[in-house]
Amino acid sequence: QVQLVESGGGLVQAGGSLRLSCAFSGGTFSSYHMGWFRQAPGKEREFVARISWTGRATYYQDSVKGRFTISRDNARNTAYLQMNSLKPEDTAIYYCAADVRAVAVTAYGIDYWGKGTLVTVSS
Repeated sequence: QVQLVESGGGLVQAGGSLRLSCAFSGGTFSSYHMGWFRQAPGKEREFVARISWTGRATYYQDSVKGRFTISRDNARNTAYLQMNSLKPEDTAIYYCAADVRAVAVTAYGIDYWGKGTLVTVSS
């Protein structure tokens, strides 16, 4: 059974940076497309970024383009989300997702989810 464990969340001031990690186990990591979603208090879960199983294709939500970078290390079975120039509106629980198909931006039908890591950006 595939398991995803996020880490790296925390409290940071606006303008700061954090790097989230998603450790994958229980399957063949290189066979899965990976993605990050987030859910702010009182809001629905929203797509942040996704990366193909090869790492060659990435896609971002418009509000994070140029600030966030998704990457993966297939040798370490880990996906990352580097977040720079953080804003208070980036405050949310960030979830890692894995899918054998491309990660749907709607979050529909995602194969596996992590439990999330909290990111809080203070103004």
